[in-house]
Amino acid sequence: MVRLVLIIFFVYTIILSIGSINCIDNNNLVTNQAALFVFGDSLFDAGNNNYINTVSSFRSNIWPYGQTNFKFPTGRLSDGPEKAWLPSIPPNLQPNNGNNQFTYGVSFASAGAGALAESFLGMVINLGTQLNNFKDVEKSLRSELGDAETKRVFSRAVYLFHIGANDYFYPFSANSSTFKSNSKEKFVDFVIGNITFVIEEVYKMGGRKFGFLNVGPYECSPNSLIRDRTKIGSCFKPVAELIDMHNKKFPDVLRRLQRQLSGFRYALHDYHTSLSERINSPSKYGFKEGKKACCGSGPLRGINTCGNRIGPSQGYGLCENVTDYLFYDSSHLTEKAHRQIAELIWNGPPNVTRPYNLKALFELRLT
Repeated sequence: MVRLVLIIFFVYTIILSIGSINCIDNNNLVTNQAALFVFGDSLFDAGNNNYINTVSSFRSNIWPYGQTNFKFPTGRLSDGPEKAWLPSIPPNLQPNNGNNQFTYGVSFASAGAGALAESFLGMVINLGTQLNNFKDVEKSLRSELGDAETKRVFSRAVYLFHIGANDYFYPFSANSSTFKSNSKEKFVDFVIGNITFVIEEVYKMGGRKFGFLNVGPYECSPNSLIRDRTKIGSCFKPVAELIDMHNKKFPDVLRRLQRQLSGFRYALHDYHTSLSERINSPSKYGFKEGKKACCGSGPLRGINTCGNRIGPSQGYGLCENVTDYLFYDSSHLTEKAHRQIAELIWNGPPNVTRPYNLKALFELRLT
């Protein structure tokens, strides 16, 4: 049985130092702060996949995930917490979410999700469905707050995206009619086109401030390093080519949107470079191991058996000191690595996050 592999990891530690800007109205709804609405894949899935009918490999609600901070598995795909302002950003599908939750933000992200509907179809919440879920939140808020207040919440909010890498790995894990019937460049255009459509739809709903990460070097994750068993340790070049095309094209799209859409502002973090540097020079960033996973089995622990998710007969190894490792499992980073990347997204200089960083976006007041 071919095992489905999660491509994207989840960052838990984007620390948002918003300051004392919270306000409670008579309905106990937090409305005087910049909300955070999150779209994407396992980079930002706060547990939505716990509530859908999917395969176990698209969930992380099993031990040893969560061992470092929560001390129990939460459905977040690594070993660290998400720390925004309190209360933390919940998964959209979590039961008992109310409008008092939605006014400070929510995560629609789903581990394994892609921008294309066919990528892991029926097993994850793709980007188009995440947009529909956001529209449901809009209806709920309009009913509770009214049109004017909902518009104000949306115009002040930041919309954070990470999506695409699952689309580029999917054709090498399963049959993709879109990939087979188009050139590589056209396939990348389809992925970026779907992302652009969702951005434009959120803009129409009032969104003005957007944060993005480009696609990381997942061709060099532990899982990818063992895809060619004749070249253990070599990056997976077929995916590298698609990711490179994406990362060259996507900034041009964002610049075009800023020219065409009044008030559109964005932060784009060069995640590919940030992670590549840590893979290739781990000791420079305080890691002893940049290519072998802490948890898993096989060469480089690149087989994603962490937590015995395939079955009781499939064991896994677990490292002694997780802080020595860049990767927690075959595709997802450790909390220590997440904290480093999160700081670059939040407060990074223009050579890594531009034209704004996320902190600047939250502080930005558009007229």
